[in-house]
Amino acid sequence: MKNDNTIRVLELFAGVGGFRLGLEQANPNLFEVVWANQWEPSRKAQDAFDCYSRNFKNGIHSNKDISTVPDEVFQEAAPNLVVGGFPCQDYSVARTLSGEQGIRGKKGVLFWEIKRVLENTHPKYVLLENVDRLLKSPSSQRGRDFAVMLATFRDLNYSVEWRVINAADYGFAQRRRRVFIFAYKNHISFGMNQQHLKGNEIIFKDGFFAKTFPVHGEPYKDRINTEELPIDIVKISDEFSFNFHTAGLMRNGKIFTAHVNPILKKPTTLKEIILDEEYIDEKFYLTPEAEDKFDYLRGPKKIERTSVDGHKYHFSEGGMSPTDELDKPGRTMLTSEGTINRSTHIIEVNGRKRFLTPIECERLNGFPDDWTACMTDRMRYFCMGNALVVDLIELMGKRIEEIEMADKTANKQLQLSI
Repeated sequence: MKNDNTIRVLELFAGVGGFRLGLEQANPNLFEVVWANQWEPSRKAQDAFDCYSRNFKNGIHSNKDISTVPDEVFQEAAPNLVVGGFPCQDYSVARTLSGEQGIRGKKGVLFWEIKRVLENTHPKYVLLENVDRLLKSPSSQRGRDFAVMLATFRDLNYSVEWRVINAADYGFAQRRRRVFIFAYKNHISFGMNQQHLKGNEIIFKDGFFAKTFPVHGEPYKDRINTEELPIDIVKISDEFSFNFHTAGLMRNGKIFTAHVNPILKKPTTLKEIILDEEYIDEKFYLTPEAEDKFDYLRGPKKIERTSVDGHKYHFSEGGMSPTDELDKPGRTMLTSEGTINRSTHIIEVNGRKRFLTPIECERLNGFPDDWTACMTDRMRYFCMGNALVVDLIELMGKRIEEIEMADKTANKQLQLSI
């Protein structure tokens, strides 16, 4: 039995559940995740799925290749909101063998699975997350892949807002930049109300992201672009190139994009999220050998190398601080966190250098302590390197709740007037 008082959520590429956790923190009585999929094709052990299933009990949890899930499963889920963090891939398309009858994208590209879900369910809202380089890929045809995505949404009768958000800019503990994409059906009251607003009003003041993550009223260095997507998505794939900025709107195929300046909040620092030293296992402290390796990795270097064709060149790399500053938010966490790697966080407390613990990495992303305790330390680091900042989703969930409540009010008023 479907509950009309909830927003039914379908979660794709769920990982360890950052989207779901954020939405449930926003309002556990409103957001109901009815179906979620997490499958790691390259691993026998499904650690992320096991973690998700351990932390969430309700709804259907799918551990299958999403491409093998029948359309009927999505139709039965009947979501109002589809969410997911998906990989940045090659979204080029071509004509089908039958010519003008349709298009085909490269096999294995997961965005086409999102498209298939939307075609079968037509949810009111879609909320996605990706690395910010999506806006610029591929380097040989800048902006093509994102334009293909936008045209796909256009053809399914959605408008789209996007914003590159650095979590630390809005008060959180990690300098993690990701692009978030919010799509909504044109026919809902929110969509119709937005039609009356100009692009700059949406981006700088009244849009989905501007209400939640405020920005200054003027673009950075006057960086504003407008464009219209070609009707033919294959033409976009073959020829289209465009400079998408950090925020934007696509409505009826017309693009408005600007480089926005966030109104900064005081960030959470590493000092505020690290554990007391009495709780730190000795295995997280650096040995003298590890300290020497990190001194080299994080130091400046100029190394002579030889290319495959015998050409000699110098690889140069600037130095970085030997340890991460405790009075600043953490740097972007990668899946290699916790290994002997230049990108790994190293902190010094009471004269001793150490790695961040898995719990501290969970805190960097806004997860509860020991959220990933069911797996090895290496996998805990890996999963947190892949995760999003939960607090951002909580704020977006509250904004979706406002939009949904306004939509229901508008529908009731319409019914009363009939």
